[in-house]
Amino acid sequence: MLSQVYRSGFQPFHQRLLPWVQSTALSRSPADRIQPSTIRHVRSWSNIPFITVPLSRAHGKSFAHRSELKHAKRIVVKLGSAVVTRGDECGLALGRLASIVEQVSVLQNQGREMMLVTSGAVAFGKQRLRHEILLSQSVRQALHSGQNQLKEMAIPVLEARACAAAGQSGLMALYEAMFTQYSICAAQILVTNLDFHDEQKRRNLNGTLHELLRMNIVPIVNTNDAVVPPAEPNSDLQGVNVISVKDNDSLAARLAVEMKTDLLIVLSDVEGLFDSPPGSDDAKLIDIFYPGDQQSVTFGTKSRVGMGGMEAKVKAALWALQGGTSVVIANGTHPKVSGHVITDIVEGKKVGTFFSEVKPAGPTVEQQGEMARSGGRMLATLEPEQRAEIIYHLADLLTDQRDEILLANKKDMEEAEGRLAAPLLKRLSLSTSKLNSLAIGLRQIAASSQDSVGRVLRRTRIAKNLELEQVTVPIGVLLVIFESRPDCLPQVAALAIASGNGLLLKGGKEATHSNRILHLLAQEALSIHGVKEAIQLVNTREEVEDLCRLDKMIDLIIPRGSSQLVRDIQKAAKGIPVMGHSEGICHMYVDSEASVDKITRLVRDSKCEYPAACNALETLLIHRDLLRTPLFDQIIDMLRVEQVKIHAGPKFASYLTFSPSEVKSLRTEYGDLELCIEVVDSVQEAIDHIHKYGSSHTDVIVTENEKTAEFFLQHVDSACVFWNASTRFSDGYRFGLGAEVGISTSRIHARGPVGLEGLLTTKWLLRGQDHVVSDFSEHGSLKYLHENLPVPQRNTN
Repeated sequence: MLSQVYRSGFQPFHQRLLPWVQSTALSRSPADRIQPSTIRHVRSWSNIPFITVPLSRAHGKSFAHRSELKHAKRIVVKLGSAVVTRGDECGLALGRLASIVEQVSVLQNQGREMMLVTSGAVAFGKQRLRHEILLSQSVRQALHSGQNQLKEMAIPVLEARACAAAGQSGLMALYEAMFTQYSICAAQILVTNLDFHDEQKRRNLNGTLHELLRMNIVPIVNTNDAVVPPAEPNSDLQGVNVISVKDNDSLAARLAVEMKTDLLIVLSDVEGLFDSPPGSDDAKLIDIFYPGDQQSVTFGTKSRVGMGGMEAKVKAALWALQGGTSVVIANGTHPKVSGHVITDIVEGKKVGTFFSEVKPAGPTVEQQGEMARSGGRMLATLEPEQRAEIIYHLADLLTDQRDEILLANKKDMEEAEGRLAAPLLKRLSLSTSKLNSLAIGLRQIAASSQDSVGRVLRRTRIAKNLELEQVTVPIGVLLVIFESRPDCLPQVAALAIASGNGLLLKGGKEATHSNRILHLLAQEALSIHGVKEAIQLVNTREEVEDLCRLDKMIDLIIPRGSSQLVRDIQKAAKGIPVMGHSEGICHMYVDSEASVDKITRLVRDSKCEYPAACNALETLLIHRDLLRTPLFDQIIDMLRVEQVKIHAGPKFASYLTFSPSEVKSLRTEYGDLELCIEVVDSVQEAIDHIHKYGSSHTDVIVTENEKTAEFFLQHVDSACVFWNASTRFSDGYRFGLGAEVGISTSRIHARGPVGLEGLLTTKWLLRGQDHVVSDFSEHGSLKYLHENLPVPQRNTN
């Protein structure tokens, strides 16, 4: 029995005791909050993870940013009528309610103090009364009038107060049963406006709520609709001390301020607050709403059920914000998000509309996306020579402003010392030679970009005076997310300029100073032709997951960083293509006919030159015939000199009496001076191994047999396949692309090092003279010609 209770979410006694020890009646000073050292791990029974962040802050001022919401200790969740009730307004949405109760229970068991303000009594009572009336009428009419008149029965209009009286007990019983599943007790409190205006009743209510929270009980609060009088029209949100409880929105706001709540979550049937009525063509969801912004918003009608509309919710939210409580208005009815909307809000994710008193110094990320879109379109209309001129100027700035760039990078390096691993520190570091190499690469991009945008790929004469062209155009707006590598910024910026794309950049915080100055230099270069806003650096506290949801602003996401970053972005991106590779598991197969003079140079360069790179060697496949030969001994000796840790594959380990540590997985990207060695019997076995354990990035054969090499080159299905060359050649700069935005292992659009060509798509241009399709019908006057026309030669100089 005890194990069953624990599986259902039983909270240990010391965790139930903490809120009681830390709480007081009316004051909530910082000392009253649970301190970080007392927060313990609580076992989870669902797929929603527990968090162990400190739940403490001084009340009196609302949170300034969404990311701070994870520190909320006391939370009020308001469930609107549209959230609680079914679409027919008779009865409750039981699945939705069960999901909300689970989320509230998860947060309660994290040590938070949860309160619910709920609608639903009227709908639940309406369902019960309709059932009773139908049953009563059917019995009477069956006795007196016969069955043939049952169809003509009319259900009278049910008075709301009567429905509330009939539904309150059933609604509470339902909540009680649901919370019991998580070993949480709930208590009902019915209030009216008088309970807040009468000082004695207000103190009694306050004391009751604090006592319930002290005992780890979830208070469920509702207006007593069975006796509530009509709202007073002239007593509506008149400052901090006066608020008329005319609906559950105002009740939730009053309760939140009264109880010094950290966060008020208002769930409705819309995603949040829009700048115009939802559903209209130009309606945009407002991510953050500030006091004074009401004038820029047009309110629509109220929800299908309930007393208040969005205007009432905004007024109540602003009143609560003024009282020191943060507010989020979000959708609690959408089937794809309702199962985690509350926990997402508390985790600081971009859900609904967040009310804040602190306006950011710069534009929002949505505004930056719009600026990148419009700036990119202007950039695409420039002459090729003008785009090239911008890139040349940026290359000059990298060398002219070298001292300022290196000084900013020095600040990043000093702040990262001791916090980042050695490979990441190496990526973060900039030097004079790196800047010179960057400038050379940018000039290559400028020289090769002359006819990139607007280049004609195909021309077809459809019919007389009807000609079709396929031409290259920019993709649109790119989002490039990169870690620890500030040198990535000018490379990607130059490629975006050359291809006419707008660009959003999100760099790691470890490179903040370097990224800031490099972005300023990019905008300075863009300014010479008035397209400064085409490249934007996201400096807000925007989470990567939130950026990946901006599907209406971003056309392609390009991650540059660890395999975990790429996997996370691929998982988070909703409706936006992601170009990249999740892993760089590169192989080198040493054939039985490999050259002794070449092999050690190739292995050393592939593994040791830059082991943190995605194109570094991770698995060395050796033909069985080479074991216990001088060539094999040379390879092992070189790896020992370079201090490379060797992991033995299963077959390799079986040949050795005393083997190195056996590899845990043959599908491992080490990113350091570590290497897996495995034995194969043939080139075909090497290919099979690569296809099974590789990541389709870069794979190499070392052999003097041309036939074997060509077999390998044609049969290995990877983005880059080399013969007698280092894996490190898999790079846009080394390929002569000038630079790259990344290496793609996908099979659609672009593959391998992605340079300028990979950032272009096409569109079709059709030029005619009053042509209509009906002219080409069976009895029409025109016939299709479909003649291929010569394409203008590309300028390769």
